[in-house]
Amino acid sequence: MTGALIGIALVSLGMVLTPGPNMIYLVSRSISQGRRAGLISLTGVFLGFNVYLTATCLGLTAVFAYVPAAYTALKLAGAAYLLWLAWNAVKPGGTSAFQPRELDVERPRKLFGMGLLTCLLNPKIAILYLSLLPQFIDPAMGHVLLQSLALGSVQIVVATTVNGLIAISAGSLAAFLAARPLWLRIQRYVMGTVLGGFAIHMATDRSKALVAA
Repeated sequence: MTGALIGIALVSLGMVLTPGPNMIYLVSRSISQGRRAGLISLTGVFLGFNVYLTATCLGLTAVFAYVPAAYTALKLAGAAYLLWLAWNAVKPGGTSAFQPRELDVERPRKLFGMGLLTCLLNPKIAILYLSLLPQFIDPAMGHVLLQSLALGSVQIVVATTVNGLIAISAGSLAAFLAARPLWLRIQRYVMGTVLGGFAIHMATDRSKALVAA
C-alpha cells in the first residue's frame, strides 16, 4: 500500500504542476486580484476534489466494472488526454500558466463558485479519479473502499498544498520564471515526461475496473 500511496502522490504532483484549468485559474486570480482571492478560489477547488472522491467511493466506478467497454474507452481517452498535456508541456512555444491575464475583480462567493466549477469541469481531475486512481488499488489487499479513500486523500493533500503554495507565490513565481526561461523549460520537460509515461501505462494496462466495497 505504501508503494501505491507514493505512486499516486507522484502522479498528483506531476498533474498539479502541469498547467491545467485549476492552475491557470488560481494563478490568474492570484496575480490579478491578490493572494486572498486565490486562496478563496482554492477552497472551491478543494471542494471539487472531495466531490470526485465521494462519487468514486460511492460506486461511480461500479458502472465501469459492469460495462468493461466503457471503462476501456475511458482509459484510452484518459491516456490520450495525458499525452496531449505532455505534448503541450514540451512543445516549442508552449505558454505558461504564470503569464499574467486580465480578470475582473469578483466577490468571495463567486471566487469560491468559480473555483468549484473549474475543478468539476477539469478533465484532468475526472480522469485521475475515474481511470488513474483505480490503477493503484490492489484487489488482493481487500477493502477497496478504504484504499480509494486513502489514495484520494493523498491526491487531495498534494494538490491542495501545491495549489495553495502556487496561489500564495504566484506573483513572485511569475516574475522569477519570466527572468529565468531555462527553469520554466526544465519544469515543462520533466512534467511532460512524467505524464507521458503514465499515459503509456494507462493505454497498455489490461486491468478491469474495481467496485469500491
